[in-house]
Amino acid sequence: MNRMAKEARETQSLSYITDRVKGFDWGQVSDDLDTQGCAVIKKLVTPEECDTLAGLYPKDEIFRSRVVMERHGFGRGEYKYFSYPLPVVISELRTSIYPRLAPIANRWNEAMGVPVRYPEIHVDFIKRCHDAGQLRPTPLLLQYGPGDYNCLHQDLYGEHVFPIQLTILLSEPARNFTGGEFVLTEQRPRMQSRVEVVPLRQGDGVLFAVHHRPVQGTRGVYRVNLRHGVSRLRSGHRHTLGIIFHDAN
Repeated sequence: MNRMAKEARETQSLSYITDRVKGFDWGQVSDDLDTQGCAVIKKLVTPEECDTLAGLYPKDEIFRSRVVMERHGFGRGEYKYFSYPLPVVISELRTSIYPRLAPIANRWNEAMGVPVRYPEIHVDFIKRCHDAGQLRPTPLLLQYGPGDYNCLHQDLYGEHVFPIQLTILLSEPARNFTGGEFVLTEQRPRMQSRVEVVPLRQGDGVLFAVHHRPVQGTRGVYRVNLRHGVSRLRSGHRHTLGIIFHDAN
């Protein structure tokens, strides 16, 4: 494919993604994030886009690093962080979804008494990260095989953290793999942890709290601590795209 044809295809792809993002019920997303700490967006990317993104995994030249989870006690399986420039689909998802989440993030921080506020557009927030030395892109592609899992964790990476992130399932449950459910835990003060297992199909995205979120209690707002992970794969192979809105130091 020549350069002009490639640029035309990428421009068309960006337009489709931006229009698709506009079409979701962001009021419901906001409500779900407030009440559950997570929100599912069904069919965020197409099956064709899922296959294309999963097919990037062997292309080492587009990634900045590879992590084998077992070596670090993170679980089993592996993942790779993309380099800049990001693939166009990932870049557009990151920049078109962020403005929908920034008002929620600001409202959460206000409720929790956190002074940090987030700008309206993603490029301004990334500039804040880069000015503080957080220069490395954080979108990542994860690959799991039989017996693999991801321990409960938080993706923080530096001083500047956007409090909501996105995971997109690129494989189809039952057809490509079994097991491997997305799991979210929420630790409330003086209470036992609450567990949420989020059912996803190929192309579905789940937005969720990275670290803390506010919860309205009988005596006012209190802060809960969240972690996320993936349960053990029983069979097959599973690919996931993670989109984190802050960069890493």
